[in-house]
Amino acid sequence: MRTIFWEDNAVKLIDQTRLPDEFTIIECRSVEQLADAIKRLAVRGAPALEAAGGYGIALACFERDFEDVNEMKEHIRKRAKLLASTRPTAVNLFYGIDRVLKRALSGNDVDEIRKLALEEAEKIAEEDVRRNKLIGKHGAKLLEDGDTVLTYCNTGRLATVDWGTALGVIRSAVEEGKRIKVIACETRPLNQGSRLTCWELMKDGIDVTLITDNMVGFVMQRGMVDKVIVGADRIVRDAVFNKIGTYTVAVVAKEHGVPFYVAAPITTFDWQRTMDEVIIEERGRDELIYCNIKCRKTLIAPKDVKVFNPAFDPTPLKYVTALITEKGVIYPPYDENVPKFLTRST
Repeated sequence: MRTIFWEDNAVKLIDQTRLPDEFTIIECRSVEQLADAIKRLAVRGAPALEAAGGYGIALACFERDFEDVNEMKEHIRKRAKLLASTRPTAVNLFYGIDRVLKRALSGNDVDEIRKLALEEAEKIAEEDVRRNKLIGKHGAKLLEDGDTVLTYCNTGRLATVDWGTALGVIRSAVEEGKRIKVIACETRPLNQGSRLTCWELMKDGIDVTLITDNMVGFVMQRGMVDKVIVGADRIVRDAVFNKIGTYTVAVVAKEHGVPFYVAAPITTFDWQRTMDEVIIEERGRDELIYCNIKCRKTLIAPKDVKVFNPAFDPTPLKYVTALITEKGVIYPPYDENVPKFLTRST
């Protein structure tokens, strides 16, 4: 089943906030509902957000009846701004919004606009599945039979439309017959690693061991890790933006001589910018001071303590062994090689 899809003139998606306790499908019939799902991370992961952005524009076209085509186009533009405001760091979201918006605005009447928007949104979803398979194919060549791979956050089916980026590499290697073990970091504060990555890998029958985030140095010091593979929310000229804590993993991997790979589609690259130009999303304090136990919030820190809760951090490219994309594996020097891949056909 896909993480996000279109059905009965609505956007439907797996509610990732309820996993692994409960598997629930959310039905979004308004852009406000979809924007809320994005904000509270019911849908997350750069490629999945790209699809969500595209489907969100399509959804705007079906929210109500329109008599005037100009009124409809203005409505769609406003909805695009709402969607874009939900997650400032993940560049794929903006790509999906802009791509479908441009296509929709080329229509001449209500029916044509709806048709064009939905067709383009569906193309984005289909393309995501295809490119993830290609990322997996290219990345699997970097893994040896018997490798133990450490991964951070969730980069599997749940972070994409299907298959995954970093977990897609692992899936592809296993599909080739390689015996791969995975060490998954819990990924505080929302535990996407423990809740989502472990759930996915266990569903697939892939050997996975959960560790806390602060065990990364210890397991590498013990020689328990052969490779690290993570995803990305944005790749700029000097850094990879990924879930907060990725930078720490990269530094520790460098210290212990463990290859550090980043798996991401070309749409994640924002090569015109540097890390200082990227807005890092800061999330609410409740994520750090509460945990949910059987739907009841329980304090795990003093209620009035000061909180700093950035969602992402930049990992300088000097710590990255290679970038795995649907167009192939990119090695340093990145300033020379990345532009070549960005213009290369798949």
